[in-house]
Amino acid sequence: MARKRIGFVLISNQKNPLPSTRIAVLNMLPYLREREYEPHILFDPTEATEQPEISGIVDRAEQLEIDIVYFQKVCGPSVRSTARLLSARGIKSIYGVCDIIDNEMAEATDATIVVTDYLKGLYDVKLQRKIFIVHDGIENPDVQVRAYRSDSGSRSNPLRAVLVTAQPLYWLPVIERVPAYLEVRVIGRYRNETLFRALKDNYWQFRSQRNAGQISRFLSNIIERRFSKIAWNIDTIHQNMAECDIGIIPVDTQFDPVVGSDVSSWLVRSENRLTLKMAMGLPVIASPVPSYKEVIVQGENGFLATGREEWLECFEALRDPRRRKAIGQRARATVLQRYSQEEQAKKLLAVLDDVTRGR
Repeated sequence: MARKRIGFVLISNQKNPLPSTRIAVLNMLPYLREREYEPHILFDPTEATEQPEISGIVDRAEQLEIDIVYFQKVCGPSVRSTARLLSARGIKSIYGVCDIIDNEMAEATDATIVVTDYLKGLYDVKLQRKIFIVHDGIENPDVQVRAYRSDSGSRSNPLRAVLVTAQPLYWLPVIERVPAYLEVRVIGRYRNETLFRALKDNYWQFRSQRNAGQISRFLSNIIERRFSKIAWNIDTIHQNMAECDIGIIPVDTQFDPVVGSDVSSWLVRSENRLTLKMAMGLPVIASPVPSYKEVIVQGENGFLATGREEWLECFEALRDPRRRKAIGQRARATVLQRYSQEEQAKKLLAVLDDVTRGR
């Protein structure tokens, strides 16, 4: 059987990829090669860009005899025009997206792949037949919590909570101040800095605070030794998490609309940061993001919490070492297969098969 050729138009460079590029494309390539697909990178930008100029892609796709072009999170006039030109020349196209709603791209392509049921439901009703769900696959599933502690934490020997974020947070949303028996590691987009650069960065962060409450919150976390900031690194993130006792995902739920819609951006988050922690065997407390509600059974494999008081109640519940271990183990069992890379590759391949067969 002749191998089908699929060409990828990436949002970020494959040597320095954004998480979405790594998870949705690069991690999937070995599974595509195992089947009858031959992947090609048609567009590999020097810097990440959501609306690239890709006018030469159609000719290149024809030269390589590409069967399907996959637009990874890119959109805009040039991309839509390219999708239509591909269709006119008999080449199928797929739009893969994780955090925006773009009905124009969904209409211009043969299929759209989203990461959650909630995001799918936000697309136009007439396009629903073309919308498919492929979740973010869990990376490094063999790495897990090194050992479950047998104590409840104290001021002198606090439990460790870990938060993985795409932002360089300087305080915790919702929770704000952590209990005395807890310390928090925030793994985010921080720079590995000299003392001078750290002071300079903190100075500008201080200047950006808009009111007395924000200034107070910022200063308290700068002083607070139980709030540590760790630069995100794909090679060390799992090891850092494996040293912790609790996973946390507090989300700022203030209205921050997705471009072109009246839906707040926090509502369309994928399960990725949740399943990342659950697969480690961490008991997780999270804000009630719609995709998280599809995974967490309250008090069984994790907790959902809204205001600060609920968060403190959940922290107290997880001071019990036996409960902490039981919930962590159930969390891992819940997500390992359902959100594995293998399972998501099957879903992706099913979409590719349907598109190539014209279904």
